Amino acid sequence: MLNKNEQRVRRARQTRVRIAKQRMARLAVYRSNLHIYARIISEDGARVLASASTLEKEVREQLGGGTGQGADVAAAAVIGKRIAERAKAAGIERVAFDRGGFAYHGRVKALAEAAREAGLQF
Repeated sequence: MLNKNEQRVRRARQTRVRIAKQRMARLAVYRSNLHIYARIISEDGARVLASASTLEKEVREQLGGGTGQGADVAAAAVIGKRIAERAKAAGIERVAFDRGGFAYHGRVKALAEAAREAGLQF
């Protein structure tokens, strides 16, 4: 029997197989209890082209600086906007969304919607 994390990793692996067939960069999201991370990975999976997370000093200051400030929907929206801006700066317009096996709900959804509003297409 698989535990909760093994189930998530299994779902993520299935998604990545489908994304690999699309031959496009992917926006990979990871959320922990305290932070959320987003990165754009090249279509061959070899390089990280852009990244953003609630661990960055400017983001922590913007969110209020306390611990645990990166674990809410508002923080996820900030990260979505930042990753979209960095993707545009790197010349990336379209990505495949890799939610990492997490449900498309809450922080993951907020990050995706903020990235779309900032001009990233997926």
